[in-house]
Amino acid sequence: MKKRIVSGIRPTGRLHLGHLHGALLNWKRLQDEYECFYFIADWHALTSEYERPEIIKESTMDIILDWLAIGLDPDKCTFFIQSHIKQHAELYLLFSMITPIPWLERNPTYKEQIKQLSSKDLNTYGFLGYPVLQAADILMYKANAVPVGEDQAPHIELTREIARRFNYLYKKVFPEPETLLTPTSKLLGIDRRKMSKSYNNAIYITEPAEEVTKKVSQMITDPQRGRRTDPGRPSYCNVFFYHEIYTPPEKVKEIEEGCKNATIGCVECKRIMAENLNKGLDPIRERRKELESKIDYVRDIIEEGDKKAGIIAEKTMEEVREAIGI
Repeated sequence: MKKRIVSGIRPTGRLHLGHLHGALLNWKRLQDEYECFYFIADWHALTSEYERPEIIKESTMDIILDWLAIGLDPDKCTFFIQSHIKQHAELYLLFSMITPIPWLERNPTYKEQIKQLSSKDLNTYGFLGYPVLQAADILMYKANAVPVGEDQAPHIELTREIARRFNYLYKKVFPEPETLLTPTSKLLGIDRRKMSKSYNNAIYITEPAEEVTKKVSQMITDPQRGRRTDPGRPSYCNVFFYHEIYTPPEKVKEIEEGCKNATIGCVECKRIMAENLNKGLDPIRERRKELESKIDYVRDIIEEGDKKAGIIAEKTMEEVREAIGI
């Protein structure tokens, strides 16, 4: 039998290239190796979007359409919506009873996100307890591993600690999932910061080709190239990282040498990259458009995924209730 993995995405807006290369293409690769459970983390989204929950509902279907458009296969993966599986809330509650507060306060991503999202009031119990809900999401399905970026690795370690504590206090119910590190995406936003909706620097997976071209034209390149005749450093240039992914290898070498020797300018370099990026995104956009005309099919996928996840979740909760004796 294949080992099981669980992962989710918060529905707080459209998916961008950071999601594609930082998570989704890895999910696609893993679907042939593991039994995969991928979910819309709408309760998690409420930890930061509690003042505008409408964005959560709007984003949910968009994200699943994107998953299908990039090639995630519902015959190989189980897609479900977190809030549709009420057992997650029950397990979250029970885990909160045994999780020491210092475990949550020492979590490095807690303070980092408070800083990054300083425009929002995140001094809430729900935000502090986010990793406990995440542990419930993972342990509910007795995942063997969880694919995450390095920034989320502490959350998986906390999940392992919660599993150990529950097993020690009551009865061995949960395995301790491994951290399956996702390769870090080298693609930054158009301003060279981490690609993020909140920074307004993202290139979205399914936005129109002309909008992609416009954003590429605004990308910051090597600051050393003040003039067209100045030699550049491809290893410092954000545009070149995109070339390495979307431009044919033989052309990448030509662009690298042209940048170093100043025989190609940044404007031309961006134009070539935008053309190749759009070629790479065209199949996703076309598939997405096709799926938008088959919404009932997509809803059926979600319904089937919810049903499968619900059966497993209830079986786990029966074991949990029996272990605790409540």
